[in-house]
Amino acid sequence: MALIQPIKTPPLTTFTVPFVAALAGFFGLFVGIANGSGILGLLVGAVVGAVLAYALVSFVPDKRTGTLISLAIFAVVGLLLAGLSGLVGGAIIGFILGWFTYWLHSGKYRMGVPIYSTPREVLWHNSYKFICGLIFFFLIAPIITVMPLSFNAENFFTFTPGMLALDPEAYSLKHYRDFFGNPDWQQALRNSVQIAPAATLLSVTLGTLAAIGLSQPHVPFRRAIMAILISPMIVPLIISAAGMYFFYSRIGLQGTYVGVVLAHAALGIPFVIITVTATLVGFDDSLTRAAANMGANPVTTFFKVQMPLILPGVISGGLFAFITSFDEVVVVLFVGSAGQKTLPWQMFTGLREQISPTILAVATILVGISILLLTTVELLRRRSERLRGMSPG
Repeated sequence: MALIQPIKTPPLTTFTVPFVAALAGFFGLFVGIANGSGILGLLVGAVVGAVLAYALVSFVPDKRTGTLISLAIFAVVGLLLAGLSGLVGGAIIGFILGWFTYWLHSGKYRMGVPIYSTPREVLWHNSYKFICGLIFFFLIAPIITVMPLSFNAENFFTFTPGMLALDPEAYSLKHYRDFFGNPDWQQALRNSVQIAPAATLLSVTLGTLAAIGLSQPHVPFRRAIMAILISPMIVPLIISAAGMYFFYSRIGLQGTYVGVVLAHAALGIPFVIITVTATLVGFDDSLTRAAANMGANPVTTFFKVQMPLILPGVISGGLFAFITSFDEVVVVLFVGSAGQKTLPWQMFTGLREQISPTILAVATILVGISILLLTTVELLRRRSERLRGMSPG
């Protein structure tokens, strides 16, 4: 186990103040750009950050109290400059600057770093975590932006001045009412609800059987077969869609419900195979041999012994397959017809032809469904680890 560097208090004026000033200048740059002068915002932000850091460390030793003071100061300034939206933004910036000040000055930035680490290694350690957080922010920011836009009272895809000022009259549920009251959207929702569960059931059945078969050591060419079965995850979707279109058109499945279900099942099977195979890694084969010795046939052994233990992996794969089918648009454009227009297809049509803001409401609903499903997957993953003794109960 690596030795942990003892926490030392770094110098205030040569370490804490410059770094806090740099972060405050970064925030000030964006505020200045929004108000017409980025350079002025950068300079003012840096000066304010330096003064704040020096004052907090010198006169407010308690971290919680200092952070709250910083939050309150910036919230009041934001309220005076930009109203309610400025209050929220200022409170967030104030909290970050206050927390960052005490985090630096207390030496906690070295926590988790070996005692022999050089300053450059410590800098890289924290920079790496910052870069990961920044990547996560830029990945999640578009999703977060769409959600408040779905409550826009106007038929716009941008934030109105009223929304930025947090005016209640600028927010409305009109786009959600349009989604639940528009027959085109409801027909697309019904099609998605009819296609996705059927494709998921087929994916889970075939994917689970394939994973169990490929887990047997006596199966020849296991790696090659596995590569072929998971190829829909690797091959560009447009190529798979074009191939399915030409194949289905020859066998008469083009534009049919069965064709769309089979196409989505082919896309979902790789997810089931991967999750079930991962679950089977910790499976004890002696349990199946014991069941066979006691007279159980293979079917009984599967449902009574194997299935309860690999069920978390099966359900996780099924959830991924469901999400894949429910959110897929490229393949259904190729192999479906107007009668199989799914929810993503309707969203695509709304962007290309109607420019309907109802898309924002639908996107928010889909994000909520995806969050619930992924949360379920994570809970099942933890349960699977507990059952296999890989994590404490």
